[in-house]
Amino acid sequence: MFALKPSAPDRVISAALVGAGEFGASFIGQARRAPHIEPRVVCDLDIGRARKAALAGGLTEGEIVACHSVAEAKAALERGLVALIGDAAHLEGLAVDVVIEATGDPEGAAMTALAAIEAGRHLVMVTKEAECIIGPILAHRARQNGVVHTPVDGDQPSLLIGLIGWARVLGLPIVAAGKSSESDFVWDSDAGTVTAWEKAVPATDFAAAFGKFGSDPLSLLDARAKLPFPRATVPDLCEMGIVANHTGLMPDIAAMHAPIARTTELPSLFRPAAEGGLLSGTGRVDMFNCLRRPDELSFAGGVFVIAETPDLATGKLFAGKGIPCSPDGRYVLLHNPVHLLGAEAPMSALSAALLGQSTGGAEVLPRVDLTARASRDLEPGETLTMGYRHVIEGLEPQLTPARPLGPSEPVPYYLTSGRPVVRKVARGAVVTCADIALDESTTLVRLRREQDALFNPGAL
Repeated sequence: MFALKPSAPDRVISAALVGAGEFGASFIGQARRAPHIEPRVVCDLDIGRARKAALAGGLTEGEIVACHSVAEAKAALERGLVALIGDAAHLEGLAVDVVIEATGDPEGAAMTALAAIEAGRHLVMVTKEAECIIGPILAHRARQNGVVHTPVDGDQPSLLIGLIGWARVLGLPIVAAGKSSESDFVWDSDAGTVTAWEKAVPATDFAAAFGKFGSDPLSLLDARAKLPFPRATVPDLCEMGIVANHTGLMPDIAAMHAPIARTTELPSLFRPAAEGGLLSGTGRVDMFNCLRRPDELSFAGGVFVIAETPDLATGKLFAGKGIPCSPDGRYVLLHNPVHLLGAEAPMSALSAALLGQSTGGAEVLPRVDLTARASRDLEPGETLTMGYRHVIEGLEPQLTPARPLGPSEPVPYYLTSGRPVVRKVARGAVVTCADIALDESTTLVRLRREQDALFNPGAL
């Protein structure tokens, strides 16, 4: 797309990365190779980690310098060096075109995102934990300031939004869209095991549940669901909530169906229940867990769309080309089985800075929230703490229609992290804003209240 922009070949944009984790290191490495973009600043609270990411991305010690003030960072940039900084507030005085926000910390992300927009920088939002709470107001603020707010290619929301947009441009009605979980479910018939999340469990009698050509996949789901692995994680629901807010596709059920399924079964499963599928209607977001043999292609972290074919003859034509279709040829699988993390992030940065376009949706609205039910009784005085893969013990995540923050309304999941419970919540009850002591001083809560006032979620 950049080749079609006359000014693109002559312009190189400068990027600042905030958050020097695994994603950030892969961005640095690819941005150094991609035309039209240069990583100029790497920011992390731990400058040592910023240095490590820069070196892992292919920069040399002679190309980077640790800076402890805006003046030092400016001097480094003037000398053509990459500035390593420990305070995102120092970005305000530096000449960069786009900020890649990748801290993974919701409050830090909100602060950095707002500062970038107010300083007239394009914003590439990697931290989904903040995007799912305040994405619509960030998009609105960016438009007001003449810059672009975009999710990031390389992560599933942006890649799926792009696939949805492609299908819509072609006029293909979308029945469902979603992602695969981060781990395949691999059945090894010789070993008699199913492996997922780096753990193998005995499955000597799994052949019937795995199915064979011509099997009805819907009839196999209950047997597969007995495997002792999680089928939907907090990040999965978070990502599909972002897709809903960017596209208008909505979850079919609060927890998502998240079947354990083979790739070829998706057109049969993600169709209306009246036609033998799982869904109560069309235009849904969901996910699946890819069930496969060891010698079959992985779908871990990939994205897909189930679209209705123009006519049954075309559906049969697609099937004849090896494209997975429902048995009647009415529904077809369109998919991208990979996500390349920071290596794809330059696409979103370039789209924002050179084309003035987001790789997300054209209209970002608060359609759904990631909220929670209590998975056990919650007692006053206990503090909710986030652990591995965003699990907050005592909470069961769900996707629900977006509502403004209010005493009787569900509290967004990530706003509960690190916060105390102020009244008893019975097991199974929706956790509301009155149940948790929200920190009203945070940028995250302030922006969310601004978003609620602007959009009046629930009335959309």
